[in-house]
Amino acid sequence: MAKKNESSEANLFEGWAFGKKNYLLFAIGLVTIAAGYIIMAAGEVNSFQSLTLAPLMLFTGYLVIIPLALVWKDKYRP
Repeated sequence: MAKKNESSEANLFEGWAFGKKNYLLFAIGLVTIAAGYIIMAAGEVNSFQSLTLAPLMLFTGYLVIIPLALVWKDKYRP
């Protein structure tokens, strides 16, 4: 019974495009973006965190981490 369960589970995710690393990178990107918006809202208008830190975090989240999560492909996926 256990053998049959394992094979059906393997067939279910056989053609799945994203792996565990993709979802982890995507989650890291979302957290980075959310933190960037929170830092931007918390800082004063002309402060370092509103003018420099938060935009860098948003740039990194939107243009580096999220696209990396979408195109990342492991060499071997079972």
